[in-house]
Amino acid sequence: MALTQIFHAFRLAVGQLSDPRFRRVFFLGIGLALLMLIGASAGFVWLVDWLVGDDNSLPLIGTVTWLDDLFSWGAAVLLLVLSVFLMMPVASAITSFFLDDVADAVEAEHYPQLPPASHVSFADGLRDTISFLGVLIAANLLALVLYLFFAPLAPLIFWGLNGFLLGREYFTLAAIRRVGPTEAKRLRRRHMPTIWAAGVLMAVPLSVPLLNLIVPILGAATFTHLFHQLVSPRRATNVQYPPR
Repeated sequence: MALTQIFHAFRLAVGQLSDPRFRRVFFLGIGLALLMLIGASAGFVWLVDWLVGDDNSLPLIGTVTWLDDLFSWGAAVLLLVLSVFLMMPVASAITSFFLDDVADAVEAEHYPQLPPASHVSFADGLRDTISFLGVLIAANLLALVLYLFFAPLAPLIFWGLNGFLLGREYFTLAAIRRVGPTEAKRLRRRHMPTIWAAGVLMAVPLSVPLLNLIVPILGAATFTHLFHQLVSPRRATNVQYPPR
């Protein structure tokens, strides 16, 4: 049942790509994801270049001057490799930036009977984004130990961990607009298996270079639909929003 709900939500998200309002946010999200990945990769290349320097000595070879060029010419390949790991925090940041726009477009098309949602302020959104990014990075650093000890299972651990964290964050952001933070947490706990499964199904393509660029916005739309599937629209309509 959970997988049926998730795939139905995803099909609805993909089906809205013909909507100009949704398509604008979709391409903005792709552009921002690419810029963030390029910026992160450029910073990494600059750091390695600074550490390596122009002239280096290798055992049995002697002085070499081509390492600097190697790292420079390998920037495109490096971008693809780093995107496997960097797209998890990038996806989180993009969702925080565009969730309201994505959810508004989804709800205007599929749930027009709902009243306007309660939007999170920029300051609150920025604080939550920074907090979650810290949790995401810390959790993945700690998971390095598991990757080393259980190397054959490393991809499954990576997807399971990040799927749990991303699903939790995406669902909370989608739910809090309609039912407030307290009810969003209660719903998240109640439906965590479904949310986790949806997060894993999002984390897998996020680890595929190039394909991962389109996932954040589609993921935000999918979790918006998933929220409305798990909570009846009538209940969401009658809720009293808490003051922010």
